[in-house]
Amino acid sequence: MGEELTIKEGKILIKLARKSIEYFIHTHERLKEKIENNKLKTKKGVFVTLHKYPSMELRGCIGIVKPVIPLNEAIVEAAISSAFYDPRFYPVEFNELKNIIIEISVLTEPQQILKDEPEDILKEINIGKDGVIIKKGLNEGLLLPQVAIEFDFTKEEFLDCCCQKAGLKKGCWKDKEVKISKFQAQIFREKTPDGEIEEVIL
Repeated sequence: MGEELTIKEGKILIKLARKSIEYFIHTHERLKEKIENNKLKTKKGVFVTLHKYPSMELRGCIGIVKPVIPLNEAIVEAAISSAFYDPRFYPVEFNELKNIIIEISVLTEPQQILKDEPEDILKEINIGKDGVIIKKGLNEGLLLPQVAIEFDFTKEEFLDCCCQKAGLKKGCWKDKEVKISKFQAQIFREKTPDGEIEEVIL
């Protein structure tokens, strides 16, 4: 993963995500927060996931896959997008925040899996370590590493689910023209809404 974040740095990013959502609710503007830590200003991909507490039902999940903007800015963008622009959900309201858990996944840069046969792909995927991206033409789907653990997926089920998320048929990952990439993630999450923050080890 390169240089990993410390739990202290993870806490800064989680708090930044929550503050960004609160700020946007009140102002409809993006938070501009000064960050002194240079590691938190390196360009990285990141996803922000919102869960209802205590059921842990999904409430929003959007991210920036490629390392194109500084991490602190990516957190602000992803947090706002997850809370207000995930097309699967209505926008988060202020009174909901006290019942929402925030989780962030800081991504490594995706690496394409070169394949001749479907077995080559299965050898390259590690459940609990790798997330996957499946792309064919304009269709693209992504699943974070923790999804495979949460649903107890086999490698085949994980890839099939990603195909479906991309709007493609199950098993499309076996097709020659489909591009598959993998990435890893460092995950931090609140234990309770706006409460103690932990690093999640899959």
